Amino acid sequence: MIWTFFIVVGLALVAVIAALVTSRLPYDPMSPTVTTANDPGLPVVPGARDVDGVRFDFALRGYRMDQVDDVLDALRDRLADQDEVIDALRRSRGTASQASQGSLDVLDADAEGR
Repeated sequence: MIWTFFIVVGLALVAVIAALVTSRLPYDPMSPTVTTANDPGLPVVPGARDVDGVRFDFALRGYRMDQVDDVLDALRDRLADQDEVIDALRRSRGTASQASQGSLDVLDADAEGR
C-alpha cells in the first residue's frame, strides 16, 4: 500500500516538472511587489532637484540601496549639468537676439536718414 502512494506521488512530481519544463504550467518566480505609494515622486519632466525627492517602496527582495543611490546621484548630476547648459544657451540666445535687434534698429535709423 505504501509503495502505491510513493509511485503516485513520484508520477505526480514528474508530471509537474514536465509541465514546468514545457511551459504548460505557468511559473512566476517574481510576483509583483505590494506598493504603498503609486508614484515615487518624479515629475514628467524631471529636473536635478526632483531626483532628490524620489522615494521607493521597501522590499525584502530588490536592488541594492547603495547602487540605486549611486545611479540616482549620477542622474541628478547629469540633469544639473544639462540644466546649466540649457540656461547658458538661453542666455546666449537672449543676448544674440538683443544684439540682432539692436543692429536692425541701427539699419532702420540709417534707412530713415537717407
